[in-house]
Amino acid sequence: MGHIRVTGLGKAYKQYPTRWSRLAEWLIPFSPLRHHQHWVLQDVEFEIAPGEAVGIVGVNGAGKSTLLKMITGTTQPTCGKIELEGRVAALLELGMGFHPDFTGRQNAIMAGQLLGMQVDEIEALMPEIEHFAEIGEAIDHPVRTYSSGMQMRLAFSVATARRPDILIVDEALSVGDAYFQHKSFERIRSFRKAGTTLLIVSHDRSAIQAICDSAILLKDGRMAMHGKPEAVLDYYNAMMAEREGQIVRQEMLADGEVQTVSGTGEAGILSVRLLDENERSIDAAEVGQPVVLEVQVEVRQDIERLVLGFILKDRLGQMMYGINTHRQDKALTDLHAGERYTYRFAFVMGLGKGNYSVSLSLSRLDSHLDRNYEWRDYGLVFHVINNRHEDFVGCSWLAAKTTITRSGSIVSERTP
Repeated sequence: MGHIRVTGLGKAYKQYPTRWSRLAEWLIPFSPLRHHQHWVLQDVEFEIAPGEAVGIVGVNGAGKSTLLKMITGTTQPTCGKIELEGRVAALLELGMGFHPDFTGRQNAIMAGQLLGMQVDEIEALMPEIEHFAEIGEAIDHPVRTYSSGMQMRLAFSVATARRPDILIVDEALSVGDAYFQHKSFERIRSFRKAGTTLLIVSHDRSAIQAICDSAILLKDGRMAMHGKPEAVLDYYNAMMAEREGQIVRQEMLADGEVQTVSGTGEAGILSVRLLDENERSIDAAEVGQPVVLEVQVEVRQDIERLVLGFILKDRLGQMMYGINTHRQDKALTDLHAGERYTYRFAFVMGLGKGNYSVSLSLSRLDSHLDRNYEWRDYGLVFHVINNRHEDFVGCSWLAAKTTITRSGSIVSERTP
């Protein structure tokens, strides 16, 4: 079974003031050190149990790829220890190890050998590799003629031809067409169900939340947080907007969820309510019911422009719908301290049965990454029930109209 234990892990590179300093340090015995250590990772510790899926997030340069390279053995750590149990398959850099002048088939055989497979085993698996990659006759063409998407298809197909005990995936799956991304993630999910341990780096919030049991946030080469995917990603989202004088805090709610609040505080959210047709506050709505999301906002300092946005998320934190007043051409301008505003968003509840939350953002422009006055997760939690319509599955009610004809005559017609 796949088991990963990382203890006191660190990676540093030597930095020299000039290229001659490096030469002098090599050639002059007993001379003082002429370099200093630049640490890209320090004090990283975590353990991943067999069958567990963990996502790693962080800004570019946080040390994510370096961590994966050390776990797979392509880079050696400066300090610390990595313990692996089980057969490992890794997708790090796209097409890493592929020779551009060899054909896809030849590269597949060599890549399979690097994964520990015998030539006869690879040849037996080749039909499945070709079938999954779906690159057709290109399998016998030089890899230099491949697009990046074709290289990713072949690399993924080879790496997952056998179910590994541990699967490590960097951003490679962000390349390529939507069809193959869906196909790849379906294979990853099937591996998870069969007991494969997964370590994945991705900027795709939905992928992390849909697949992973927990997440690790790296910041400046250190572990900033390790916990439930949604809590970690909410904190990362807030951290991305961090500016001088801005607060980022997390609070435990009564239901055990972790709420992240961040912002400069120049404007703030006073209250959030979901209202029915009779203007009554509700915490549960029927599928297809007209509702209003009401948000009260207070301006605490003079600001030039204010945009309010909201996102509806399901219980896994995946975004169902989001809009803001910038995109609706309803941004407010020239606001003064002490003013209060009430926003009302009216819509028909088109979500499926389940529990949902509302995240809210007060910003200057379209994104909270530009002047984040306040970002609030779990601003409101509500439920959707279905007692009025057909018992459909999924996260969206589309009110499908069904018509059945036989020889040009309508047999049955039904509108929800």
